[in-house]
Amino acid sequence: MAKNMEHGTKNILAPRAATRRKVLKYGAAASALPWVHIRTAGAAGTVSIFFWDHWVPAGNVEMRKQVAVFADKTKTEVKADFITSQGGQTLLTINAEAQARRGHDIITIANWNVQDHADKLENVDDVVGRLVGKYGQANAVSNYLGKSKGKWVAVPSSWGTQNKGPVARISMFKEMAGIDVTKMYPGVGGKIDDANWTMDTMLKAAEACHKAGKPFGIGLGTTADNVDTAGAIFASYGAELIDKDGKIQIKSAAVRTALEYCQKLVKFLPADAQSWDDSSNNRALIAGNASFIYNPPSAWAVAARDAPAVAQDCWHMPPPAGPKGRFMPHSMNFWAIWQFAQNKSAAKDLIEFLMQSENVDARSTAVLGYDLPPYEKMAESSVWDNIGPPVGTVYNYPVRKQHNTVSHLAHMPAPPEIAVQVYNRGTLPTMLAKLKAGESIDQVITWGQRELEGFI
Repeated sequence: MAKNMEHGTKNILAPRAATRRKVLKYGAAASALPWVHIRTAGAAGTVSIFFWDHWVPAGNVEMRKQVAVFADKTKTEVKADFITSQGGQTLLTINAEAQARRGHDIITIANWNVQDHADKLENVDDVVGRLVGKYGQANAVSNYLGKSKGKWVAVPSSWGTQNKGPVARISMFKEMAGIDVTKMYPGVGGKIDDANWTMDTMLKAAEACHKAGKPFGIGLGTTADNVDTAGAIFASYGAELIDKDGKIQIKSAAVRTALEYCQKLVKFLPADAQSWDDSSNNRALIAGNASFIYNPPSAWAVAARDAPAVAQDCWHMPPPAGPKGRFMPHSMNFWAIWQFAQNKSAAKDLIEFLMQSENVDARSTAVLGYDLPPYEKMAESSVWDNIGPPVGTVYNYPVRKQHNTVSHLAHMPAPPEIAVQVYNRGTLPTMLAKLKAGESIDQVITWGQRELEGFI
């Protein structure tokens, strides 16, 4: 949920269908109404849910509309709260309800937190089964995090779900690296020409842009974005610090090869990359100081508001390919039902209703394409076709079949109870920071071995 937390600004770029004045009005309404209580005849009882408070106010407005439609259609009384992730409020709410065994029927729960509370969550195999049957398989991260003991305990949701893939400055890549990213990954109707978009190509581009004074905005701090970027790079080499059986693999040939690549890459990153957090790359892009970052469209959206010329020059695309393929950093939100929920039947009905494609598309449109559906057929929606400026900039933000890209969370496929410790510790970017500081690969591996032994 890194990007969910870093943007407190509410009056962000509006969808093309709405005027700026309307979006400001919606934003004010969202701030004034942190919760919504929808009354109906109540034939199906009452159901309560807390949503993550979206950083794009128009998203909350659209969600309220959809909840109202469900309430009217099913004659259910719906109590909905919108809780910010700033200050860890969503996590605090989840933990408090888990301890008290009372609260909302449905919660919005992100990434590793599903596994933390899996023993208290209702089985939702039936809901996910119907969604998969209708919209195709859920992505790899959904399957990794949303199941416990082979059973679904949370429904993969589009609400706040994001990719953290590459965003390039079009002009800088052309002038400094000789790469036309719009030709490599064109918008709707274009033919992808990415055979040469490889890890080696990215390294050469990083060197060229660094020499031109516009380095890649890749951080080496211990926050989530930096972990996910490093994780995707390692995955492209088939490098795992810990394997699916919980065994340490840091001394493998694949890890050494990945470190050898990163030893070259870190030379071309900002001098203070070790201190970067999840907002540093956003600021670098918006200020015009970075030629390339890994990020959802949030940085572009803020640029469209504050630095239009920068936004007009941004293009989102899949990561470069390594020997083992392309891996897209991905962050998941789920909707889960507590085992102690008062109205489980209505809770399942509400989740399934909200995940129908027409509702998913409407919400994604409202938030400028930021939210991504986790089911494969939904990614082929036209939502991302014409969002701009420039038109098509986020067309390749979702993982599409033609991208040959796998959604990935750093430290998959290690057992989640171990992987979350490595992730939260920021072990991978710390290893790269040590390389940048001049330590040898052997020194970094020795340090990493000690770290991983502590987790296991």
